[in-house]
Amino acid sequence: MSTQNFTALLSDLADDFREPQFLWQVGTVVVCFILAWQIARVLRRSFSKGEPTHGVMHIGVESFSRVLSPALNMIFLMIGEGILGHWQHTHLLTLLFPIIGSLAIIRFVFYIIRKTFAKDGRVGSFLAIFEKLFAGLVWVGVVLHFTGLWPDLLAALDDVVLPIGKNKISLLNILQASISVVLTIVIALWASAALEARLMLLPNMHSSLKVVFSRVGRALLILIAILVSLTIVGIDLTVLSVFGGALGVGLGFGLQKITSSYVSGFIILLDRSMSIGDMITVDKFNGRVTQINTRYTVLQGFDGAESVIPNEMLVSSPVQNFSLTNRSVVVTTDLIVSYQTDLAKILPLLVEATAKVERIAQDPPPAAYLMKFGSDGLELRVGFWILDPENGRTSVLSNVNLALWQVIQDHQINLPYPQRVVTLASPVNGITPPVC
Repeated sequence: MSTQNFTALLSDLADDFREPQFLWQVGTVVVCFILAWQIARVLRRSFSKGEPTHGVMHIGVESFSRVLSPALNMIFLMIGEGILGHWQHTHLLTLLFPIIGSLAIIRFVFYIIRKTFAKDGRVGSFLAIFEKLFAGLVWVGVVLHFTGLWPDLLAALDDVVLPIGKNKISLLNILQASISVVLTIVIALWASAALEARLMLLPNMHSSLKVVFSRVGRALLILIAILVSLTIVGIDLTVLSVFGGALGVGLGFGLQKITSSYVSGFIILLDRSMSIGDMITVDKFNGRVTQINTRYTVLQGFDGAESVIPNEMLVSSPVQNFSLTNRSVVVTTDLIVSYQTDLAKILPLLVEATAKVERIAQDPPPAAYLMKFGSDGLELRVGFWILDPENGRTSVLSNVNLALWQVIQDHQINLPYPQRVVTLASPVNGITPPVC
């Protein structure tokens, strides 16, 4: 009984093979395959040559290209079966339809999973194993469909009843509920990833608002997915009121810091006090902002080390932002020259040497000042601006000092150093006092 459907299909296909009308089925299949391949190719080429403003559509169709061919094949096979079925049998198309449909389902699921969990294009070992397992289950389902064992399998799963509390649930219901929950959450994550990619390509929106909308969209989509999946499973949503009250109490007492960090994250993103790429200093941490998440912000220091800063600290503590309205940063270096130095001559030379150093801004230009009449000599300060503090200040400061040292060497400028005169007292009763 289990193999009658498959045997009957093969027998009918063999009977069609002996008839001349079978060539119409073969021709229909060939035409469907050629049309699907050609249309998929045209779509890929048209979007690959599109304008830059259509970047999201270009990325979506390019990554969706592996799904296009089997999906179009399915559509054309359905159309061909509907047209050709008015005049003759279409057993060949009936045999190919579930095979091509299964291939389309596998590639579509792979597309969604990779767009959700492998945005950078790298597929991890766990994801690769999952894809192989899913593909194997789909092909097993195709075999069960052809052999007629699929209804028997569903009936067997429905007969297995598991006692859960006072209720009894069949294994089939548990599998259906698990699949619906996983499916809705994965679709929500995929939709949030597509929304984030679309927002990040908007040219006229601030980067902070892009992050805010993407985070809020992800949270709302996941919440909707959970509520829909619970409804599909059959759980009454009114029972969540007790859980919501307990969750509110827990957030109010046990999760104050975490809640504060999440709220602070949205405040930072909305008030635009800092953006990705800004150079900031908070507490003892300084560096460039590389990530702004809802709970924490990542700073990358000049030495490459990354610091994870809770957003609560960025809201409650003073933050020095070097890039809020102007990315330019002033850097200074000090030196002491002797009192015999001709300042009218040496100060322009110091400025000229500093201006020739790479990365030094010319507007405003470097400047040299007499800061103080020191005990050892004249204290000078050379100040200059750099427009790219994210590339570090130590290297440009070193280059400026080397340029100033070359000026000092070329013009034989005296750099005094502290000198102390020690006078020894006369011996008293033959005893020389100690020298400190």
